[in-house]
Amino acid sequence: MNNPLCQFDGLPRFDAIRPEHVAPAVDHLLEQAQAAVEHAASVQPVTWDTFVAPLDDALERLFRAWGQVSHLQAVVNAPELRAAYNEAQPKVTRFGSLLGQDLRLHAQYQKLAASTEFASYSPARQRVVENALRDFRLGGAELNDADKQRFREIQEQLAALSTRFSENLLDATDDYALYVEDEAELAGLPSDVIAACRAAASQAGKSGYKLSLQMPVYLPVQTYADNRSLREALYRANAVRASEAGPEKWDNTAAISEILTLRNELARLLGFADYAQLSLVPKMAPSVSEVERFLRELAAHAYPPARQERVELEAFARAQLGIEVLEPWDISYASEKQRQADYALSALEVKPYLTESRVLSGLFGVIRDLYQLDVVPDQAPTWHPDVRFYRLQDASGQCVGQFYLDLYAREGKRGGAWMDDCRNRRETAHGVQTPIVYLVCNFARGVDGQEATFNHNEVVTLFHEMGHGLHQLLTQVGDLGVAGISGVEWDAVELPSQFMENFAWEWECLQSMTAHVQHGGALPHELYERMLAARNFQSGMFAVRQLEFALFDMAVHQADEQGGVPAVMPVLEKIRDEVAVNRPPSWHRFPQQFSHIFAGGYAAGYYSYKWAEVLSADAYAAFEEAPEQRRETGRRFQQEVLARGGSRPAMQNFVAFRGREPKLEPLLRHSGLLADAAGNAGARINVASTVGTAA
Repeated sequence: MNNPLCQFDGLPRFDAIRPEHVAPAVDHLLEQAQAAVEHAASVQPVTWDTFVAPLDDALERLFRAWGQVSHLQAVVNAPELRAAYNEAQPKVTRFGSLLGQDLRLHAQYQKLAASTEFASYSPARQRVVENALRDFRLGGAELNDADKQRFREIQEQLAALSTRFSENLLDATDDYALYVEDEAELAGLPSDVIAACRAAASQAGKSGYKLSLQMPVYLPVQTYADNRSLREALYRANAVRASEAGPEKWDNTAAISEILTLRNELARLLGFADYAQLSLVPKMAPSVSEVERFLRELAAHAYPPARQERVELEAFARAQLGIEVLEPWDISYASEKQRQADYALSALEVKPYLTESRVLSGLFGVIRDLYQLDVVPDQAPTWHPDVRFYRLQDASGQCVGQFYLDLYAREGKRGGAWMDDCRNRRETAHGVQTPIVYLVCNFARGVDGQEATFNHNEVVTLFHEMGHGLHQLLTQVGDLGVAGISGVEWDAVELPSQFMENFAWEWECLQSMTAHVQHGGALPHELYERMLAARNFQSGMFAVRQLEFALFDMAVHQADEQGGVPAVMPVLEKIRDEVAVNRPPSWHRFPQQFSHIFAGGYAAGYYSYKWAEVLSADAYAAFEEAPEQRRETGRRFQQEVLARGGSRPAMQNFVAFRGREPKLEPLLRHSGLLADAAGNAGARINVASTVGTAA
């Protein structure tokens, strides 16, 4: 077909893809995939080359094309594309559901597992087959016909609901605008934010300044705006996005209830008590109770310092800012003022040094230092003028992989930061197919011709997403099902990303990525020392906030006493009773915005951030313990963790790198909570047993 979504020889044709291409491409590729399924279902003899490889060929084409459409839906969402996506999504979902329930394919995989050939397979190929057999069960292949039909209906409904949830949140966010005429009302905001708001108003044909709920505007208002009423106005608007407080068409309340109910029904069809139990089957964690024990034992370390941090913040706000009652829209503002007072440090003092070009150069330097690989600019069609494209190559100039980098926030682009797979690594008779990934952030662009600058938290975010990207790019596995992050237990996926964050704090690395936007000078070491001193400022409050999200996620995905789903807001308030120190008001509608679990892959899995943080902190500790062996340690991390992908269990990867099971102490030390651990010996976490049990 002369359709850019059906061309797989080169790079994706993002410059040529149009909404009208979606339906014919999906229909054509579904037809090819179904033909491949019919052939695979009856092929004899059943071998890797006669069965798995041809099936992979057809399915890869379908899901690569659909991946491009899904990506565009996330980064350049527009009415025509949205309509084309929503029309095609049920077809793709239905095909995937039928694929997962095809007993003919299930029987072929069983024959493969029982064959004499299986014993000679590489560990990666054996794991592909074993994962496939597990996924057939989780896909409903063993259900009776009536339950299979219902299972497929649920999957289609869930796919549509998740898409609607994401679209509602995007539309509610993009719809908000607050126009301010008098610049004096913006006192305290950084000059680049004020300039961006002025430019946004001009672009909208208005005078003055346009304030939005995009993070490059919302976060600076909450952190720096002296105007308390302005902070409150944006906080309230942000807090009730996509809820009953706004337009009904964007209210996610009903979607949440439907999603939870359907997930619970799906789990029960498969014989599980609830969705929380089902979600853990392909993960490291052995049980719901172990996850909850892990989270609550972490809370035992984090809550006491978090409570003390809140008390100190309230006292500071009263004494220094005249704020008698610390409201939610005061917290970031007062915290920034307290950090300035306690550590003589403002994030705005660091930001001018972190220019975009130098940050990228420094990030690429870390990759060169750790893995002896170079990142060089490359050419590819893109979906927006902001997007860059790079090639990762070895010392001989051979391409290891490529990645797109989309840094800036804009309307029509989903919020947050993420990495996604564009094309996975694969070894075929024709050679090696190298991987390609998308790296997406939502930073503020430069204004008035000035180069963009990032705050240090944004730099850490960029390193985090690059860590995900390297997990995908540096795989040496040649089989699609376990190459890169494919087949990796979801609660281990955050290991490489959180590991990479640490290097954004190293002096040599940080110095290399700084050049003041005005005078070009590097970051002074004295300023770096103040950054280090303030690194764990309010780390207790941050930790309990993440634990609140994780505990809420696990709780709402468990069945209540009657076997139904629990009421969302009462569950959240109960969790907050337990761990929250900065409690949102009762009208705050956080669940309606929790895309990670209602429109992403973290349902009953948000705990993964903390679970993998134990692994990542301990992995980085290996570099701290032997700084003179940095290159060798980097080589081992690449070889035993990144290169392995999902070809063996994540715990085996970790033990092969570290020489032992993980310890908790590095995480507590990096978080500034180690002193509390010493004083709370009874609450110490035996991570070797908690995480190791799941290996």
